[in-house]
Amino acid sequence: MKRVLFNVASAVLLILAFGPGLALAKDKIVLGFSQVGAESEWRTANTQSIKDAAAKEGITLKFSDAQQKQENQIKAIRSFIAQRVDVIAFSPVVETGWEPVLREAKRAGIPVVLTDRSVSVKDESLWVSFLGSDFVEEGRRAAKWLVDYAPVKELAAKGEVNIVELQGTVGSAPAIDRKKGFEEILKNQPKFKIIRSQTGDFTRAKGKEVMEAFLKAEGKKINVLYAHNDDMAIGAIQAIEEAGLKPGKDIVIVSIDAVKGAFEAMIAGKLNCSVECSPLLGPQLMSIVKDVVAGKPVPRRIVTEEGVFPQETAAKEFPNRKY
Repeated sequence: MKRVLFNVASAVLLILAFGPGLALAKDKIVLGFSQVGAESEWRTANTQSIKDAAAKEGITLKFSDAQQKQENQIKAIRSFIAQRVDVIAFSPVVETGWEPVLREAKRAGIPVVLTDRSVSVKDESLWVSFLGSDFVEEGRRAAKWLVDYAPVKELAAKGEVNIVELQGTVGSAPAIDRKKGFEEILKNQPKFKIIRSQTGDFTRAKGKEVMEAFLKAEGKKINVLYAHNDDMAIGAIQAIEEAGLKPGKDIVIVSIDAVKGAFEAMIAGKLNCSVECSPLLGPQLMSIVKDVVAGKPVPRRIVTEEGVFPQETAAKEFPNRKY
């Protein structure tokens, strides 16, 4: 009995000396994460980064794949609330329609972190931090590269530059913002015309299908393809080749993400430029989650640093790519 009392007293003294955190040291942080899906190389790399970082930091990860459906993400978030996770993080399929479920999370006292994509809500207090790329800037970078690309400049000197656009998922933040940034630069370039624009839903299969339709409608009038992600561009490359044209030469192609598949296409001379959008958000996300749980202030907006990779840099940069 004396030994038991001694042990209890020792534990109390340790807690008093080192703070209540010692008593909770064995309690793992539980993070509920809802992913958009597995629609692209980028998304697969993003998922792996999050899983690896959680394991490294000793954070228990409850992971849900929404298969690109908002209703699945809402169900997952409600499940996380019911399970009383410490933090909820998610990459929203679309921007709107989140207010009710985020209010539920707030009422439950569970902080929400947005990754990769943001939401459009009236009450900005429904989320604590947003980690991800500046999609508008990515669109601007794609357009700036295009306007300065020598073969396109030569084409513009002779007449109009006809562009077809493969948009991302309708209503998603990257689709909205990448279009906005691209068009913002082209406003000052009257010879650059977007003659067709349609969603390819961020997938190779849909990118190929829509590009086939563009080629049937516009044929050799098309000078440039702007794709909101590399996977759609890679699908479109297949359609261009099947139509008897040379991607990267007959049709200049600029896309966004800078995944390994894009670098392989650039090395093969089939893609002209890829604007980087890094999926390796896991370590930063876990750092934010730990700070939120510890009650530390976190930035409302954290922008990832990224570059632009023209075709001529692809071979040298390829060995450095992690995704």
